[in-house]
Amino acid sequence: MTSWDLAAIAAILLLGVPHGGLDGVIARRAGWPPSWVGRMVFFFTYSLVAIFVLLLWLKWPAVTLALFLAISAFHFGRSDVAHSVIYPGLNRSRRFVAIAAHGGLVPIAIASLQSALVEPIFSILVGDSGALVLMALINQMFIPWLALLVLYVGQTLSRGLSSKPLLALLVLTVFAAIMPPLVTFAIYFCVWHSSGHISRIWQSITERSQHKSALREAVLYTVMAWVAMVIFFVLVNGALSEELMRLTFIGLAALTVPHMLLVDLADEIHRGAPYHE
Repeated sequence: MTSWDLAAIAAILLLGVPHGGLDGVIARRAGWPPSWVGRMVFFFTYSLVAIFVLLLWLKWPAVTLALFLAISAFHFGRSDVAHSVIYPGLNRSRRFVAIAAHGGLVPIAIASLQSALVEPIFSILVGDSGALVLMALINQMFIPWLALLVLYVGQTLSRGLSSKPLLALLVLTVFAAIMPPLVTFAIYFCVWHSSGHISRIWQSITERSQHKSALREAVLYTVMAWVAMVIFFVLVNGALSEELMRLTFIGLAALTVPHMLLVDLADEIHRGAPYHE
């Protein structure tokens, strides 16, 4: 593992993971009781879902990683589209093109363009045989994803849509082709995805007192997530680089599933408006 990889993992864990600390705000916006009892129930429910994902990974690592990549594609795609308020005006097929183009960046583009570097990472996570199968499936998806990207470019230019999400996607695709995969993912996850999520949630809080409460809650949840990751790292025996890789991606999977259920399902049902975060 290079120093760039270590820096990327540090950024993912220290700068990217904290964006989920505002999930309590989203839960209350979706109708979760704001009392302390309600917050404790939310925390334990969130934790139970994360533990369930962890147990699934330990039992069926290859299947769980494949599902995690699919879930990430959907979540990242919707989040990226949320950077523009124009997309709700698109019909279903055009929304699909936009979301699929953005969602394919991490699980398809980065993996396919840097397959020689990604396959060893997958091997650490799920074993050699599982990594070979996953890489074969992902590589088969690259050309269809590239076709969707071209459609997305044409759709954006022809309809005069906001170019900010498209420009970010194109720049990140170039990064994916020339930079180590962990570095590209860290840039995407910390600079684009997490910062956009935090900005939108923060702007949705209308009262100053709620800002203070949300900040305290976010800090608390972030510290607890870091502590849980440290405990996981200490308890698992193995090579330092391999355990850091497992800690990063198994931890992300465990936290992403409840985060996605909250952001992409519960909040949308409550607000009745698609493609926001």
